Amino acid sequence: MSYDVLIKNGTVVDGTGSPRYRADVAITDGRISEIGKVGARAAQVVDATDLIVAPGIIDHHTHYDAQICWDPLITCSSWHGVTSVIMGNCGVGLAPCRPDARDIAAWDLVNVEGIPFDVLSEGVTWDWVSFPDYLDAAQTRGSGINLGFMAALSPFRHYVMGEQSMDRAATADESRSIAALLREAMNAGAFGFSMTNGPQHVGYEGRPLASRLASRDELKVYSNVLRELRRGAIQLALSDTPSKVSDSDYALLELLLTESGRPLNGLALLQRDDDPEACAKTLRQTAPLLERGLVAQVSARPLVIQFNLRSPFLFANLPGWRPAFNQPAETQKRLYLEPAFRQEFRDELKRPRLFSDATLWDRLKIKDVGSPALRSFQWKTVADVAQQRGKDPLDTFLDLAIEDELDTQFTMEVFNANEDRIPELITDPRTMIGLSDGGAHVDTLCDAGYGTYLLGTWVREKGAMTLEYAVKRLTSEPADFYGIAGRGRVATGMAADIMIFDADTVGSDKLPEVRNDLPGGGQRLVVQAHGVKYTLVNGQLLYDEGCHTGAMPGRVLRSGAG
Repeated sequence: MSYDVLIKNGTVVDGTGSPRYRADVAITDGRISEIGKVGARAAQVVDATDLIVAPGIIDHHTHYDAQICWDPLITCSSWHGVTSVIMGNCGVGLAPCRPDARDIAAWDLVNVEGIPFDVLSEGVTWDWVSFPDYLDAAQTRGSGINLGFMAALSPFRHYVMGEQSMDRAATADESRSIAALLREAMNAGAFGFSMTNGPQHVGYEGRPLASRLASRDELKVYSNVLRELRRGAIQLALSDTPSKVSDSDYALLELLLTESGRPLNGLALLQRDDDPEACAKTLRQTAPLLERGLVAQVSARPLVIQFNLRSPFLFANLPGWRPAFNQPAETQKRLYLEPAFRQEFRDELKRPRLFSDATLWDRLKIKDVGSPALRSFQWKTVADVAQQRGKDPLDTFLDLAIEDELDTQFTMEVFNANEDRIPELITDPRTMIGLSDGGAHVDTLCDAGYGTYLLGTWVREKGAMTLEYAVKRLTSEPADFYGIAGRGRVATGMAADIMIFDADTVGSDKLPEVRNDLPGGGQRLVVQAHGVKYTLVNGQLLYDEGCHTGAMPGRVLRSGAG
């Protein structure tokens, strides 16, 4: 007997949490056909001696909705052993979309996901109108890894309601029309629907992202679609206060669970310096919902952001900053000079949600500057520069940006800065590891390497969990939650999505590097992978020692399909 691919002499960590074992893995027609001591021939042999053979990582929280048009390898996720992604999260997406509404969809991505409008204008192909068209276009276009899609609620509401979707709730008739489109999307292969109720999520013209305006009556109708189909999940970006749940938030979570009868990915838990016990409190508070199918997303990495005041995403939840978005640099500079703007900013920092005037300036560092006159300030905190100049830190922060024509790049660890608190979240079975936001906030952060970071930092270096449990958390757990059939495990009959890595060197950089490789030369941040030797997708070798083989074996994943 002859196989297409034979992975020889590897140590299999199969994604179930079971102990590792030595075995060969044979692949035929894109699926695993035999595991054990395989003596038959194969068209291609991969030597995995001293390496781990594991399922490919499934990254379930990404925003590659636009990037799939210009980057078929879906970088930098695919560098890190990711073989499947799910996009369309947080209620923002590109389908369905009428031709006359493309700018609205694009500006939603600009404001919520931090992707420059010029990049979208040049890179998005717009070869679809309906949601099924969008999936078919992705399949025709081709990709290196597998692509899964949530039905993001905002474009569905806009498709039916037009610009009123950003102003009001839907009527009963409109809700039924939106529900019909959601059912069509589910039948085409969506893995559920996504939404946000966070006030920081503003879209076109700085107006609320359309899914924020969905009423409870609407959401009942949409949730009932999943109940009737008996498949799919809901993803919710909950409020603008990470790791905390208000009474209203709790009621929303309960409604979605009750009316859908389906799993709900509705919490984001990140360790906060201003409230170290917030995550533990929220897990206790939501315990009844966690028993009913609610899951909390957590990150294995400190959330390190980089930004300038051309794109001040860090302050999107502060009302006084709304006039700064989507404006020319000269308009922004004039705004930042206004005493009234500065005073409102100062007042808002006295009502902290994520940070306060007392802590922000000691954490915020100057990473890069454009002006040679300011280079002595690189890697100093804003507080240090303010002291050196003898000025107030808030004024110093804005003055530096203006002096540097808004080119100054600031950086800080926003969440999970105290890494000692991360293990209590990533080892808790009520959580699901993810939150990469791959494809979003392209010039602000890059957490696409969370899987290799988990394997390198938390397994090898700090021993916070076993390798077997870590692989399970990255593979079969998201596959089971979202109903991704036939993936997430190394087992006979499963799709041959496989990550082969060196357990002694696997990992990822903590700080990103800058590249200007977006359409039109746009800038983004990427994180390099280490120790990932081979990646196979649907039985074909995608990366060999980190080099792309030229293959494009990815598929559009469809819910309900094997």
